[in-house]
Amino acid sequence: MESKILKRLSNAYILLVFAFLYVPIVIIIIYSFNSTKSNVVWGGFTLDWYNTLFNDDNVITALKNSLMIAIISTIISAIVGTVGAFGFDRYKFKGKGAISLLIYIPIVIPEIIMGISLLVFFSALQMDFGIVTLVLAHTTFCIPFVLINVKARLSGFDKSLEEAAMDLGASKITVFKTITLPIIFPAVISGAMLAFALSLDDVIINFFVSGPESTTLPIKIFSMLRFGLSPEINALCTIMLLTTFVILLVSQIIKVKKEN
Repeated sequence: MESKILKRLSNAYILLVFAFLYVPIVIIIIYSFNSTKSNVVWGGFTLDWYNTLFNDDNVITALKNSLMIAIISTIISAIVGTVGAFGFDRYKFKGKGAISLLIYIPIVIPEIIMGISLLVFFSALQMDFGIVTLVLAHTTFCIPFVLINVKARLSGFDKSLEEAAMDLGASKITVFKTITLPIIFPAVISGAMLAFALSLDDVIINFFVSGPESTTLPIKIFSMLRFGLSPEINALCTIMLLTTFVILLVSQIIKVKKEN
């Protein structure tokens, strides 16, 4: 009897956790089709907010800026982070322990401190605030996430595979391309995906290092909150959510096919 009660309580707890996480997302999707501007009262079904979204040049430009910055910073972070992790794993040098600790600083310090420090740094260099400063800033805080992921994967790497390939005459570059990289590639991808997500939704650092012509989507949404959040943003969130779900679904289908 007690085991049944505990099981029911456990199921109820899990249900409440999932409801807490996903009900707000479902509400956003539902109210993106609301005919009234209110996010509280349902006024009927409409697609007008999607039409408004596609005709809002400011929001579309902000979205393009966010995607461009996220993609560029993710690519740079993936390359630098992978090379850095490989260097930390394979080579010994002075100050290696201290540098390993410094890698965690962009992750653990408050974003507002990092935003102010980047603002001061770029100002000292007399750089114009815009896409370039945003890419540099995002790359700075994204590299550690890739590096730590890849470094963790390399720590359990079987180096005998590389040694066997080199014994058979393969060069170091060939070994890296055909053996090392394919094995650590899932860690590279997971780190890159995390970097992309962090870059896409960053607000605080964007606020400090963006320029008037480089407004990102999070900053645009934040500025719109002063006048009330429009269902137009709900429509944008719905499209982004559906895109994410499609990507996840496709990746799972590819994974299942590979396993079979």
